[in-house]
Amino acid sequence: MLSVRQKRNAGGREDRAVFRGAALPWLFLLPSLLILAVFIYLPTLRTLRLAGYRANLILGTEQWVGLGNITDLLGSATYRQVALQTLVFTLLSVTGGLLLSLGLAWLASRPVRGSRAYRLLLIYPYALSPAIAGTLWLFLFNPEIGVVNQLLGELVGVRPRWLDTPLLAFALVTVAAIWKGLAYNIVFYLASIRNLPTDVMEAAQIDGATPAQVFWRVAFPLLSPVTFFLVFTNIVAALFDSFALTDLLTRGGPYVGHAGITTFLVYQLYQDGFVNFRTGAAAAQGALMLALVAFVTFMQFRLGERRVHYGA
Repeated sequence: MLSVRQKRNAGGREDRAVFRGAALPWLFLLPSLLILAVFIYLPTLRTLRLAGYRANLILGTEQWVGLGNITDLLGSATYRQVALQTLVFTLLSVTGGLLLSLGLAWLASRPVRGSRAYRLLLIYPYALSPAIAGTLWLFLFNPEIGVVNQLLGELVGVRPRWLDTPLLAFALVTVAAIWKGLAYNIVFYLASIRNLPTDVMEAAQIDGATPAQVFWRVAFPLLSPVTFFLVFTNIVAALFDSFALTDLLTRGGPYVGHAGITTFLVYQLYQDGFVNFRTGAAAAQGALMLALVAFVTFMQFRLGERRVHYGA
């Protein structure tokens, strides 16, 4: 099946496996391609097709409307409010999550006694699914039986309505999302910090740089590649992984204006598609979110990479 060619160079010998026929690599890729086609490519194509129809899932009827679903969404006050809320939530969760995880990773990388235990505790939330994390936060901040309200009631005599007050509910979902994503970010930052060139940082200290200057002027620019990667992954996580936390904590509420204050794009898609059975509108929202992710990816690689510093 394979032929091995040995290629000699100045440094020694290098072995490379080369396929004899052009069809053999595709044969090995076929199982993966079939899985991707069945579970990703075909559903995506069917969703894009459905976005052009006004469909009734119960009656099984479809009416071609072209771009009507998308224009209705863009002209809807509800959808504009949901989009604005998603933007604010994304900015807060991504910015707060990256800054906090960077600071914790920098502290956890210091040579102190018990540092391994600290790192394990910091990374532990990554092992929890969003559903379990949402359930934990629900038990903690339940207005009636939550541990947080019991402590606040005993200490200061205050029991906030975390899930009923709009600003408190939005803040709670945002903080929960930041906490859930901390471990993922810390793993990458810890690995990058441990691989920073110590000679460059020591040279800065010898030149009289303060610890803060060493961090922001030397270490942080060297961490720009992993920060660039984490910005994009955190944006995608804020757009799609917020569903479980929102559903378990607030169900999208409480309502303010035309929609619930914690109703984000992915939760609005779920409501229209699986609660209100507006499958055409839900498919159009999926198409818009796909275009949004493609735009974010393009902007990251087109503009953001220019400021990324590779190498010492």
